[in-house]
Amino acid sequence: MYYELYIDVFFLENFMLDSLLLLIVNRIINNGRSYGRLLLGGAAGSLLTCLVIVLPFPSVLRLILFHTLVDSAMLFAGLRITGLPQFIRALLFLYVSAFFMGGILQVMRPYMRYASLFYAAAVLSGAVLLQLWKIVSHICRQQGKILKVTLYTEYGQKSIKALLDTGNELRDCYTGDPVSVIDPETAAEIWSCGEPEKGFRLIPYRCVGGESIMKVFRLKKICIHMEEDRWIDNPLVGIGEAYLSGNREYEMILNPAIFSG
Repeated sequence: MYYELYIDVFFLENFMLDSLLLLIVNRIINNGRSYGRLLLGGAAGSLLTCLVIVLPFPSVLRLILFHTLVDSAMLFAGLRITGLPQFIRALLFLYVSAFFMGGILQVMRPYMRYASLFYAAAVLSGAVLLQLWKIVSHICRQQGKILKVTLYTEYGQKSIKALLDTGNELRDCYTGDPVSVIDPETAAEIWSCGEPEKGFRLIPYRCVGGESIMKVFRLKKICIHMEEDRWIDNPLVGIGEAYLSGNREYEMILNPAIFSG
C-alpha cells in the first residue's frame, strides 16, 4: 500500500500537538516554563519525528527512537529538565496526557473534515484534560488535609474529622491564641452532658458577611491523628454558625497555628 506524506503538514500537525502536550505537562508538574520555551520543545519534537519518519530506519528502530530520543529531546528542550526524578515524572505525565488526548481525537476525527476543526478539537481536549487534573488534584489535596481528631472534655471524648485549613488565621483578641472552629451540632454533642454555658465567652471576628461574634471555649485536650499523634493541651475552640461542610466531610476546621504552640 502506498501513502503520500506532506512533510510540511505533518510537521505542523505534530508541532501543534507536541506543544500542547508540553503545555499540559508544564501545568501539571508546575514547572513554570514560558510559552516560547514550550514552543521550542514542540518544534524539536516535531522535527525529530519528521527525521525519524523520512530516514530509512527499520520499524523497530523507529519505535525505539520515538520513545527515547524524540520524547526525551522534547522534554529537555521544552521543560528544561534538571534531574532524573523530574524527567521520569514529566515523561509519565506526557504519556498519560498523550493517551487521553489521542483517545479523544480518535473518536472525533471521523467527524472532522477540516484541519482547523482538528486543531480546535485538540485544544479543547487539552483544556478538558487540564480541568480534570485540577479537579482531581483539588480532591486529593482536600482528602490529604482531612484528619481524624479526638476531642477530650471533662465529660468524655469524641472522635471527629477535621480539615487542616491554612486559611484559618482566627485568633483570640484577648490572649492571641489560635482558634479552631467546630460546627454547632458537634458542639451540642460535646456539651450534651454538662452545662453548655460553662467556660464560654465571646470574641469578635470577621467573616464574608462582615463582622460577627463567636462563642469560644477551651477543651481539655485534643489528639490529632497524623503519622505521629499530635497532642494539644487546652486548645481554644469556637462554635461556627452553621455546618462547616455541606456533605459532612468534616466537622472541625483546625487552625494550623496550634502546632506551633
